Parts: sequence; C-alpha cells; structure tokens
Amino acid sequence: MLRQYRLINYNFKLIIFVVALSFIGYFAIGSAKQSVQDRQLYGIIVGIILMIIVSLINYNWYGYLKWILYGANIAFLIAVLIAGVEVNGSKRWINIGFQFQPSELAKILLILFYSQFIMKYKDKLNTFKMLVTMILLLVVPLLLVFKEPDLSTSIMIVVTFCVMIFIGGLDYRYVFIVLGTVIPLGIVFFSIIMQEGQSVLQGYQITRIQAWLNPEKYADSAAYQQLNSITAISSGMLTGKGLNNNIVASVKNGNFISEPQTDFIYAVIGEEMGFIGAAAVIILLTLIAIECMRVARFSPNLSGAIIANAMGALISIQGFMNIAVTTGLLPNTGIPLPFVSYGLTSLVSLYIGIGVVLNVGLQGDKRKKSTMEE
Repeated sequence: MLRQYRLINYNFKLIIFVVALSFIGYFAIGSAKQSVQDRQLYGIIVGIILMIIVSLINYNWYGYLKWILYGANIAFLIAVLIAGVEVNGSKRWINIGFQFQPSELAKILLILFYSQFIMKYKDKLNTFKMLVTMILLLVVPLLLVFKEPDLSTSIMIVVTFCVMIFIGGLDYRYVFIVLGTVIPLGIVFFSIIMQEGQSVLQGYQITRIQAWLNPEKYADSAAYQQLNSITAISSGMLTGKGLNNNIVASVKNGNFISEPQTDFIYAVIGEEMGFIGAAAVIILLTLIAIECMRVARFSPNLSGAIIANAMGALISIQGFMNIAVTTGLLPNTGIPLPFVSYGLTSLVSLYIGIGVVLNVGLQGDKRKKSTMEE
C-alpha cells in the first residue's frame, strides 16, 4: 500500500499554493472572529498531516475499496438525517466528539469512487445502461445531501460528477443532448420554483433567489448580507483597511455581516486586505486548479486523471461560486470558500483530496519524464 517515493518528485508547488491560501484564510478568520482562529490553525495542521499521509498511499488501492467508500459515504449521510445536529433549520452535522459535516467529505469520497468505477467500465461508459447505472448511484447520496437541506453541496456534487464522466470519455453527442435538455428544463424549473405554493425548494431558498433578483426590495432582510458584502469589498480599495482594525465604519466591525468567518470570509478579505488580498485568493485558487490539471496530464491511468481534474474543478468552481455570492453575481447558496472559510470538515476534506492528487503526481512521474524526453 505504501511505496518508496523520491522527495524530488513531490509536488511542492501545489502544497505551497494550498498552504498559502489556508493562511490567508487563517488571518482573515482571526480578524473576523478571533475565538475560532486557533481551531482553524488546528484544522490546517491536521489537514497537512493527513495530506502527507494520504499522498504516500498508492491511489490505485482505492479501486479495491471503492464500494466500501461508497457505502461509508451513504452511512454517514443517513446518520446525519437520523441523529444530526440541527442548526438554523438544517441537519448537516453529526457529533462524534466533535462537529463533523459528512456532506463535505462526501464530495471527496464520490471522486474516489467514480474515478475507479469509470476506469473499470470505461469501455461501456457510453452505453445507456452504464450511464443510467452511474446516475442512479449518484442519486442516492445526492438526495440525502439535498434532504439536509444542503443545496449548494448538491450542486457541487452534480457539477463534479459531470466533470468526471466528461474526463472519463463521455461521447460529445451526449454532452450536446444533455445541454439541449438541461437548459430548457432549467428555465422551466426556475419558473416553477418562483410560483407561490411550490414545494420543490424550501422557503428560505426561494427568498434567497428573490433577494438576488430584487436586492433593493430585500435590503433589510434576505439581501442584507450580500449588499453589505459588496460594500465591504469595494471599501477596501487597493490595500484594504488592515487586519484586526478598529475602524467604526468597517462593515465587519459594525456586525453588518453575521458569521463573516464562514461563507462571507471573502468580504472580510476584500475590506481588510483590499484588492491585493482579494486578487491573491483568486490567483491561488487558479494556480491550484492549473496544478491539478497538470498532474492529470501526466497521470499513469484514467483514474488518476479523473481524480486530479475533479479536484481542480471542485476547488475552482466552488471558489467561483463563493466569490460570486459575496459580489452579488449569484444568489446566496451558503457555500464555503475552499481552504479559506472557517469549517474544519471542509478544510480537512480538501486537504485529503489534495493528498490523493499529490500521489497521482508521484505515480505519474515516470510518464512525465518519458513524455518530456520525447
């Protein structure tokens, strides 16, 4: 299971990008809510340790464990609905001595499961039976996550799944068929959920969409945080107001954003670190995604390519969604900023995912050398 690896082949660039992004989050969280800063540091340390351990385990072994990973994933998600801790009307956490959010780990476990599943059945991927099988396997955890309710994670699971089957070799004809079907259905779905008395989405989710479409109307309620987030980011200008500042006019200090250390941490970065800090976050997210794709390019097999590309897509798309929410481009979805937002399960889960990507890079080192020689 463990192999001897050469230190020179370790992808230190990817580690540096991830750790740098984590410490931007660490300092921003300390300014937003100092009482949880030490816990975030603990999460970073644990995440780095687990990342190193996982990076030394041959990712091909997950092929033998894929059904165990899938079953464990389902068990965790069911446990949340049965004995989960309810916070603000949502059951997303279970208490196992500490608060644990299985839906965050689910994203990583599904990547590991489908990477091996698709590679095993790659020759049958474009058959109707196999596509239906993969979708049905996705529906179970997806519905459990949606039931919590956790719409943002549900969206990310679907997007990541689409990336994985595309990398796996999905025929372009299916891509166009799906797009030709999903876009009209999306329009119909949007028109349905905006009708009074609909039961597809919960009330607070509908309110968030309406607040996004008409922010002035909901300026004192549902759109309050987003409007203040935009104000905070724009007020930071080039260099920001400084971390842990005592400026009375600060949106954060005035408590105009509740729990800014979580989903709206980018507003704190924009206000206190300015354009430079906000741009640094975007650049680091982009570099992490690019490095993951570079690892995928030299992967020794399809499974490794799917893992690396899916992790790059997960981090970059989730990062885009979070920043789009804080800048008013998307309705409030409650999605964390990767490696930056406060939340130990999300942080540690992503570090585990990066650890697997690092192992893909180690396994693909020989292929990379042969390709460069050619």
